[in-house]
Amino acid sequence: MRLPVYAKIDLTRRKAVRYPINQEMFEKYIGGKIMGSRLLYDLTSPGLDPLSPEAVLIINTCPANGTGAPSSSRFNMSFKNVMTGGIATSNCGGTFGMMLKRAGYDGLIITGRAKNPCYLMIIDGEIHLKSAKELWGMEAQEVQKQFPQEYGKLVIGPAGEHLVRYACAVSGERVAGRCGAGAVMGSKNLKACVAYGTKEPYIYDREGFDRYVEKWVRFLQRHPMTGASLPKYGSAGLVNKANASDALPTRNFRKGSYEKADEISGERLADTKLVKNSGCTSCPVRCERRVKVHDVEVKGPEYETVGLFGSNIENADLDVINEVNYLADELGMDTISLGGTIAFAMELKEQGIADFGVEFGRTDNLTEVIRKIAYREGIYDELANGSKWLAKRYGQEAAAIHAKGLELASYEPRQSVGMGLGYATSNRGGCHLNGGYLALFESVGVISADPLATKGKPELTVMLQNTMEAVSGAGFCLFTAYSMIPSFLFRLGPSHWFTKFCGKALLAARGVLGIMWKLMPGLLPFNSMYLLPHAQTLKLITGIPMTTGTFMQLGERGYNLERMYNYREGMTAEDDALPERLTKTPQDGGNPDTVVKLQEMLPRYYQVRGWGRDGYPSKQKRRQLGLYE
Repeated sequence: MRLPVYAKIDLTRRKAVRYPINQEMFEKYIGGKIMGSRLLYDLTSPGLDPLSPEAVLIINTCPANGTGAPSSSRFNMSFKNVMTGGIATSNCGGTFGMMLKRAGYDGLIITGRAKNPCYLMIIDGEIHLKSAKELWGMEAQEVQKQFPQEYGKLVIGPAGEHLVRYACAVSGERVAGRCGAGAVMGSKNLKACVAYGTKEPYIYDREGFDRYVEKWVRFLQRHPMTGASLPKYGSAGLVNKANASDALPTRNFRKGSYEKADEISGERLADTKLVKNSGCTSCPVRCERRVKVHDVEVKGPEYETVGLFGSNIENADLDVINEVNYLADELGMDTISLGGTIAFAMELKEQGIADFGVEFGRTDNLTEVIRKIAYREGIYDELANGSKWLAKRYGQEAAAIHAKGLELASYEPRQSVGMGLGYATSNRGGCHLNGGYLALFESVGVISADPLATKGKPELTVMLQNTMEAVSGAGFCLFTAYSMIPSFLFRLGPSHWFTKFCGKALLAARGVLGIMWKLMPGLLPFNSMYLLPHAQTLKLITGIPMTTGTFMQLGERGYNLERMYNYREGMTAEDDALPERLTKTPQDGGNPDTVVKLQEMLPRYYQVRGWGRDGYPSKQKRRQLGLYE
């Protein structure tokens, strides 16, 4: 077994030292967001300003990173959430993580604030802090061009420099998008981190690993979702599915369908705008869209960007969406929070409350507005703070679509109430992935679990939240978890009687799912290619005796640890909430059930989780998971 190597870097003192990770900590938290949460909890005190010098930024990898395992090139950023004041983790598929590991480090713990703009250079184990005076003000791709192509790079754009609260960090063309990672780097005067090295990744059982990975790649390539739909249409292939099930946010989440949805769909993008598909390093799925913006080939938009800069602002022009997506990446801004904030500003204009020059259906000035937000120019300084801040400034809290301060992703939860529960309980705020992504079983996937049913949704939400946490914490792309859904269900389709039966069976099994976490990990003392191949892959890489059960418990441990951090920062059950538009105003005026009935689901959710009424893990649950405070 090889223990991770971390470096602790104090930008104020310009000093770097090694930070030890012992075997017990490694086996319990592995790496990525789960290890990041543990370190963040241990190394920070409550109440810190996330943009203060005392705030900690953790950039780390996982054992699988750089090994060639499917979709394992991802790295993680953990920090105090700029948007919510709670926990933040942001995941990225760029090459920086792989090169950081080849340079000899599994993670960086960054504190302090440099006196002047700087960047970190990590080359073959050596860490140097260099002046970024000439880089300051550059956009993301321009910064990266200043370094050799083979280097791994993580940079911020002008939005991070100007502390836009939802500024992101960029590696290659991939983005650590949510929660304000770019603002945290900007607050530390840290323009970039670059890394290069030749160190080979450690693999405990190389022969077994190579055989298993070969089988896993074939499995993903044969699966209808990861081998056909995602490579062909990308995540934007969900647009028409969400629209058909009234789960596509439209006009600032006032509706769930858009009459021009097909014009911005993944199918239309593939037919009219796609240059080719591509993907992250080591990824066999290849879901990335390559499109042209001003005759330059760039990364195309994901489903979230299409929904929030398409239907949600009543824009049916794919060229505009492609351009906005590219511009946001260059300036360094999260398209989900940016799009959600602009949609809210459009509604404020419509109500005659505030005029930021934006309105539904208008796109001619959109790029100009986005640039002004990135530089906090004039009145657009206010839009740089996000929807929750705007709601406090101008009122209309019911129309500010966020959870805990983070704007919701592109799934309308009134026709996917389990997704609504996930948004409300997500530790990092309005995130579909940290929320468990139950929309995959309710509105945009193949399993037809009744989207309005409340019974069974708490149990399913807990199961999927823990699963997503484990997969992400282990360093894999969450798309690899799609293969848990049997291939034959995709072939049958969501309308087939057997698929519908499976959806009903899932909800009916709530009693079994409810006690599942009390019996973990002994309930699943095996590994299977058809369930979660990630567990066996980690076992072969690290030598840790990982089973599907211990892997799932890893996810549960991470989720509870995140909750403990949030509680320490003052968040309680009262913060597990959604705006009144989603909980009190039916999407379908003729059907009062088309709201998210949180008060029906939350008590059961807490019970299944082993949390008290205040939303905090019980002493018994903390003991079961080996969590200390």
